[in-house]
Amino acid sequence: MKTAERLGRIKPSPSTAAAQRVRELKSQGLTILDLTVGEPDFDTPDHVKAAAIKAIETGETKYTPVNGTSALRAAITGKLRERHGLEFTDAHITVGGGAKQVIFLALMATLDEGDEVVVPAPYWVSYPDMVRANDGTPVIVDCPEADGFKLTPERLSSALTEHTRWVVLNTPGNPTGSAYTTAELRALAEVLLAHPHVGVLTDEIYDEIWYGDESAASLAAVEPRLADRVFLTNGVSKTYAMTGWRIGYGVGPADLVTAINTLQSQTSSCPSSVSQTAAAAALTGPQDFVQDTVRVYRARRDETVKLVNDVPQLSCTVPDGGFYLLVNCRAAMGQFTPAGTRIDNDEAFARHLLDSQQVAVIHGAAYGAPGYFRISFATSTDVLTEACERIAAACAELTSAPAV
Repeated sequence: MKTAERLGRIKPSPSTAAAQRVRELKSQGLTILDLTVGEPDFDTPDHVKAAAIKAIETGETKYTPVNGTSALRAAITGKLRERHGLEFTDAHITVGGGAKQVIFLALMATLDEGDEVVVPAPYWVSYPDMVRANDGTPVIVDCPEADGFKLTPERLSSALTEHTRWVVLNTPGNPTGSAYTTAELRALAEVLLAHPHVGVLTDEIYDEIWYGDESAASLAAVEPRLADRVFLTNGVSKTYAMTGWRIGYGVGPADLVTAINTLQSQTSSCPSSVSQTAAAAALTGPQDFVQDTVRVYRARRDETVKLVNDVPQLSCTVPDGGFYLLVNCRAAMGQFTPAGTRIDNDEAFARHLLDSQQVAVIHGAAYGAPGYFRISFATSTDVLTEACERIAAACAELTSAPAV
């Protein structure tokens, strides 16, 4: 069967490929310390599971409106009002099978051939390929570590053209954990206000896995003058450990939401009714789970940052949110493994960690960040400690010249 031309523009997700490689090695009997997984290691809260069980028992197992049940839409509007002071009606809400689907449909609804999407790098692996799959052109803007891995007004201004359709802002970000402050968002907004044809797609899926004293800032709340141009996406996957429930949502201009709902009506029709009930329970129920897990993540973050920075060839900055570290391994480039293999790039370095010490990470080039690799600290402190010890051992094996 001949496949469509668009399929040649994209590649499988590197994180999915890494996870599959780990599964293969484990099936061979190897003990792999897996730091690739981008999902919480906690179980879904009990009251959320109970709500889903009740929904099944009471027959809430039918089709729902395309844009979600009224209970879930009310829960979403309540959450956004509480966190950011934002007011939305049902006409501004779309609900999908995960935030990933919502983002994909937003791009499908708005991009034509020749349209450009500004994607700051490091980026979540799916952004560029989702743009390409929908006939757009990703414009990758390098955001170095010296700038906190964040887009600056100057770089944004230089990237915008008459063909720019969207700017993507993932805050807190994957793979860096970096988040924009209110002042930084205001500065970006000033640039965007001068380009009324440009929309902003904000991916805020990690906004409650947050280590600051105040809530993470959202562009839609920081600059109300951009309200009709911001499409805010979020979901329950990360905050409430509900990755498998597949519920995400988007809020923004009513005409865009209508277009997304039209596309969804011809694809999946609606998200799972049972998952929607569970998501509503998560958003409106007790929030102790969120506070408790963030405390655990913070302790893991602090310990892992310390252990990584103790390794001579490695360094990393402290993330503002999420559960990832983007580790700089450029000092290891050009060195040699005991087998005489030269570490030419971050992918070779990640392969050395897996081959030598059975530690799985994802190489930075997959995120537009060559010379780095990503660690997920959504796993136990014991695993993280042992993994960092093994990473240190793998680095200690490297030499400046191949063994004779």
